[in-house]
Amino acid sequence: MTARYDAVVVGAGHNGLVCAFYLARAGLKVCVVEARGVVGGSAVTEEIAPGFRNSTASYTVSLLQPRVIADMALHDHGYRAVLRPVANFLPLPSGESLTMGGSAQRTRAEVAKFSARDADALEPYGESLDRIADVIRDLALEIPPNIGDGAATLFDAARQGRRFARLGIESQRDLIDLFTRSARELLDRWFESDPVKAVFGFDAVVGNHAGPSTPGSAYVLLHHVFGEVNGARGAWGHAIGGMGAITQAMASACRTAGVEIRLETPVAKVLVDGGKTAGIKLVSSEEIAAPLVVANVGPKPLYERLVDPSDLPADFRTRIAGYAVGSGTLRMNVALSALPSFTAKPGVGEHLSAGIILAPSLDYMDAAFDEARADGWSRNPVVEMLIPSTLDDSLAPPGAHVASLFCQGFSPTLPAGRDWDNERDGAADAVLAVVERYAPGFTASVVARQIHTPLDLERKFGLAGGDIFHGRMSLDQLWSARPVLGHGSYRAPIAGLWMCGAGTHPGGGVTGAPGHNAAKAILRSRGLGGWWRRG
Repeated sequence: MTARYDAVVVGAGHNGLVCAFYLARAGLKVCVVEARGVVGGSAVTEEIAPGFRNSTASYTVSLLQPRVIADMALHDHGYRAVLRPVANFLPLPSGESLTMGGSAQRTRAEVAKFSARDADALEPYGESLDRIADVIRDLALEIPPNIGDGAATLFDAARQGRRFARLGIESQRDLIDLFTRSARELLDRWFESDPVKAVFGFDAVVGNHAGPSTPGSAYVLLHHVFGEVNGARGAWGHAIGGMGAITQAMASACRTAGVEIRLETPVAKVLVDGGKTAGIKLVSSEEIAAPLVVANVGPKPLYERLVDPSDLPADFRTRIAGYAVGSGTLRMNVALSALPSFTAKPGVGEHLSAGIILAPSLDYMDAAFDEARADGWSRNPVVEMLIPSTLDDSLAPPGAHVASLFCQGFSPTLPAGRDWDNERDGAADAVLAVVERYAPGFTASVVARQIHTPLDLERKFGLAGGDIFHGRMSLDQLWSARPVLGHGSYRAPIAGLWMCGAGTHPGGGVTGAPGHNAAKAILRSRGLGGWWRRG
């Protein structure tokens, strides 16, 4: 072995960088190895055409933990985020539109155009979600109780469970509904207008290979509302310079803390000796020794490709084989010669800086999912468009723009005899056709496009099944059961091997929470819990 460290982190995505930072700050000698030539994992900014840059996978900021931002002093390393002027814009085939955000009064007036009853329901609906989101926020930076650890498990479960117990009985009922019911069931209870239900229901299918009528989809809706930007809770924004600016700031913080980052260094295998982790072997055949290996890759690639099956318990292998992945997402980035003009709201305005939702109803979303499940991908997919260059002129030449198209209704695997390499362009054309219906002339303004099918997301970013969350966000794969019950506290079933990616609590999104929590668990295991409390 040519090098020795206290810990080696596999994968320089944002959670890997966060974990590495905390370990190094505690005095450990840490190395991060990354297969690609750039840090960031799925949170990267890339040139998609000469002079045009965009966030090529993850594309908007909200869930990044304020504690992580502060501890890593990310603002000192160049991180800056700005709020969207309005949250969402929903154009409709009828020529009407619904704009959410800007202020509570404006939102109420917009919703009242469709239903006075729904306008009255906005405040109690928001309060209901906020009460539960506050508990989820508190738990995001907690290590879940690890089933099987005896009295310690019972203590942790009781301590964390008290947060839920303090909720009133109505909120406890709402919580059960959110974890078990579909988004449609939840929204039907609150609202009557299709556009209003659509603008809220979209969050339930983001990154989720499901329709809003799928049981459990209500939780995904909740997962997308517990973030904040610049202190504004539930808000979404844009990182100046794109999502890669976040991870570049994290890498700078890591290097300041003494972390060594090695790019273009793919890992072939986790080395195990006598039941304990000994380090890693690289594709180049070089071996790096470390008693701690922290994997910022999904549970599927970690345990099915990087760990020898003989080093894992048989039941654990079976559970990982059944671990559900696949988010049904296609990501496309386009370079534009001009801004789109929507039939429902022509010309330039603040709505072009919002999340533009092109899915007019829950029925439309269900139909997209059903078609994808039956035929591989939907000819009428769910599309969200963001145009970050309206807030950040560093991304495109003067007068030109870039847009992110985040699309649902694309199965990770296609029917027999078909493959994504042959159907990539056809699927992208279907996405552009959806936009064209609402903004005629949009397709003609596209001067370049970058397409990531579910297969491309797996190949490029290591996302099994193209799953942006590293695994389905369902009740059986959350909290102490993420990824497998008995290993929900970031510790693998091999001594010295740990997990810090989105396949652990609290799940997907650019949060930094799994990296933070994994480092906390590792340091506690080494008797450095007192340092963590001081830090």
